[in-house]
Amino acid sequence: TYRRLLSDYGPPSLGYTRGAGKSQVPQSKYAELLAIIEELGKEIRPTYAGSESAVERLKRGVMHAGGLVRECLAETERNATS
Repeated sequence: TYRRLLSDYGPPSLGYTRGAGKSQVPQSKYAELLAIIEELGKEIRPTYAGSESAVERLKRGVMHAGGLVRECLAETERNATS
């Protein structure tokens, strides 16, 4: 089963994660980024329809995804040098 973790009232977190919902193992930054990108795709159509809340979610999601991209690149650099 999938559990929704993205809310209209806060920053996007992991999109959807798989599991029962109790003590989940944290996902890698890359998996988290993929989940956020998937969520962002769902916000496109409501944005075109004029939904202001969808626009705000999309903005927050893009900012969060940008941060995760930077973290993934830094992790890749660290792994490449070791």
